[in-house]
Amino acid sequence: MNTVGNTHGFTGTFTPRRAKLASEINVTPMVDVMLVLLIIFMVAAPLMTVGLPVDLPQASLNELEIEDEPLDVIIAPGGMVQIEGKEVAKDNLRAALAALGEDARKQRVRIKADRTVTYEDVMSVMGSLNENGFTRMGLMANPKPDGANP
Repeated sequence: MNTVGNTHGFTGTFTPRRAKLASEINVTPMVDVMLVLLIIFMVAAPLMTVGLPVDLPQASLNELEIEDEPLDVIIAPGGMVQIEGKEVAKDNLRAALAALGEDARKQRVRIKADRTVTYEDVMSVMGSLNENGFTRMGLMANPKPDGANP
């Protein structure tokens, strides 16, 4: 121990003090990381819509005002059908549509068929939809480039 004297005549022992430990957590870096992750997920979420790759035909279109979320039915080359992200063989299509329930029958159906799919296959899927009580159907297409003939 060190002996220390002062100007007032006090003589005593001196114990060096240690710096007080900071017990708080600095949350600023954590907030920065969370904001970066939020931005990454906001940008990546729209890109995560996975479906069968289809090449839609082009048509002159006007945008429709949509109030409710439609039921997506995708018809890929080779006869594979996808209903709301679940692949269904053409043989099991009626059973898969029946399993959707009564609430699904009130939804609009958005049919996306690859341009190489035959008219017969599209009509077969539409017939299955109609037989299962789906009456509000529409066909999807890509808009034509500006200046193209209708």
